[in-house]
Amino acid sequence: MAGFTVGDVIAERNVHLTRESLVRYAGASGDFNPIHYRDDVAAAVGLPGVLAHGMLTMGLASSVVVAALPADARLIDYGVRFTKPVVVDPENGADVHVLAKVGAVDETSARIDLTVKAAETTVLVKAQLRVAL
Repeated sequence: MAGFTVGDVIAERNVHLTRESLVRYAGASGDFNPIHYRDDVAAAVGLPGVLAHGMLTMGLASSVVVAALPADARLIDYGVRFTKPVVVDPENGADVHVLAKVGAVDETSARIDLTVKAAETTVLVKAQLRVAL
């Protein structure tokens, strides 16, 4: 995995989420909080609409990087801060855009910085993966 240079784009992808995506994720994760599939419940608690699960958003972001790395790559750390929710429209869904760039390189690892946006709004900050070299 030599050859990482600070500023290099490792991967970039748009991921489209639908309400069906949320239901499938709820089944896989066991997180059946109704704010992730019922408009009336989301509205009752003051949310702008049904929200994608935070862990779904976080997982999608990391998967963009993992898919771009060699199969033997080893992730050694991953962290994010959630800043805004991803609102998933019942008809149009939501697009999550992930851009992954090399942020730092040392003798043993590379830090990959992620920019994660939905509807032009940054939804994750300090999203960083560390990959063993």
